[in-house]
Amino acid sequence: MPRKTKLDEKKRRSSSTRTPRPKPKIDFTIDAIDFKNVTLLKQYVTDNGRILPRKYTGLPAHYQRKLSRSIKQAQHMLLMK
Repeated sequence: MPRKTKLDEKKRRSSSTRTPRPKPKIDFTIDAIDFKNVTLLKQYVTDNGRILPRKYTGLPAHYQRKLSRSIKQAQHMLLMK
């Protein structure tokens, strides 16, 4: 029968050491997200034209949904590439 070692005890993680994710600072309102506001939308698009995910933008879910809709609409209207 194998012996119990201290390594087995170290593998367990405690949830008390985890720190919460910091809240992002949003300096605009949801009304500012519009397909005509190209300068704001370009901040959330890569050089290849791909929309940055919520993990990188740090926006709330309803902001991210409206942002992606506005970016797609601006690309469709050829305001952005």
